[in-house]
Amino acid sequence: MHKKFITNLGLLLLLNLLIKPFWVFGIDRTVQNVVGAQEFGFYYAVLNFSFLFNILLDLGITNFNNRNIAQNSQLLAKHFSGIVSLKLLLGVVYFIVTVGVSWLWGYRDHQLQLLILVGFNQFLLSFFLYLRSNISGMLMFRTESIMSVLDRSLMIIIMSVLLWGGISNKPFKIEWFIYAQTAAYIIAVSVAYLVVVLKSKSLKIYWNPIFFIMILRKSMPFALLTLLMIFYIRIDSVMIEKLLPDVLGDVQVGIYAHAYRILEATNQIAFLFAIFLLPLFSHLIKEKQNLSEIISISFSLLFVGTFILAIASYFYSYQIMDLLYDDYLQKSAEVYSVLIFGVIAMGTSYVFGTLLTANGNLKELNIIAAISVAISLSLNLLLIPEMHATGAAIANLSALSFSTIAQLWVVKKVFKFHPDIAFFRSFFGFVILSIGFAYISKMFFENNWLLGIGLFVISSFVAALILRLLNIKTFIGFVKETEL
Repeated sequence: MHKKFITNLGLLLLLNLLIKPFWVFGIDRTVQNVVGAQEFGFYYAVLNFSFLFNILLDLGITNFNNRNIAQNSQLLAKHFSGIVSLKLLLGVVYFIVTVGVSWLWGYRDHQLQLLILVGFNQFLLSFFLYLRSNISGMLMFRTESIMSVLDRSLMIIIMSVLLWGGISNKPFKIEWFIYAQTAAYIIAVSVAYLVVVLKSKSLKIYWNPIFFIMILRKSMPFALLTLLMIFYIRIDSVMIEKLLPDVLGDVQVGIYAHAYRILEATNQIAFLFAIFLLPLFSHLIKEKQNLSEIISISFSLLFVGTFILAIASYFYSYQIMDLLYDDYLQKSAEVYSVLIFGVIAMGTSYVFGTLLTANGNLKELNIIAAISVAISLSLNLLLIPEMHATGAAIANLSALSFSTIAQLWVVKKVFKFHPDIAFFRSFFGFVILSIGFAYISKMFFENNWLLGIGLFVISSFVAALILRLLNIKTFIGFVKETEL
């Protein structure tokens, strides 16, 4: 099992490192520059508004299903057809609620039209993630690796034609970006559906209210957790648009999007660990097997990678923004230098939050998430009117940091993990050395920042290896273990 996890995780990371950076820095960035900060900010606020009610599309079914199938694979054929029907029903509920609330919120005309298009994409994405939860739940990690990049690969092909194919003399419209995503999601959903149908040997779609109630009752704690997490992660840009007047609000959302889209992109790599770890933790917990090695390796890899990224981004925030975008560079760099530290909290949470989810500690996770929502709302209301997008960045980082620290405390309490003094020495030694390397690289290579950032990254990884925060010997031994 260990060997299977590591080798397929390697495939997953390779595919995503090939595809997703080009999507973010080649396609998404180009769209932001072509349409401008104001227009993209307008779209981004609508997008995040659609996320606020995303839970109605799923109600925790995907996470419940991932954990459930990993522990009881024989239930796939029995549950699949019924859950497909339930997902379609939830899609109708989502559209009614989202459009209704958006009308009360003040959305009209172009905003409302855009929301309907984006909402349909949210439905397709939710359905695609549910189908993938069956694939990862059956520990088909290689197939899941391919599925994880399928939608983005299709979007890259379509958007490349729209942006650079010269098929139209008209100015690029943000709606084209949305239509490209719609087409890609429809194809990806069709492929994933075929894979699951072939595995489950079930093509029927049936309506069974008793089954629906049973699934919803079991998935409700997952639903509440997802809802709360969406609110404290996604509410920022919606509140910027609402708390700041007209054009200023759209521009500040656009600036926030400059920074957040990079955070989102880098976070996708860390998120891949959670996709693999949830079914794996669930399986190992059921079989009462040792979790310490997988936890140690996963956390070390994620922390080293995310910390190096955050420190490099902090010291070279303006240069990164100047490389990627055309306008509002200084303000975007200011927001980015704060927001990017959230990637450390997210990466840590993808290990320990996922462990608590797999173990069924949803009550504790929901309490943590509820407090995080309160922190986010309070700080956004307090900081956005004066600090604009920077205030939202501080609120986002504060909520994420609290959530992660609280999860670590609960994990220690539930699993009775004891502090490893040698590990903490390596941990703090790495942090101090990395910050020192960043100062030195900025001091001596300010006029050649790409060389400086490259030397910083290499030096920091070498420090992690010397301090055995990344232990190659342990890693190789882990991979060589025979599968169960």
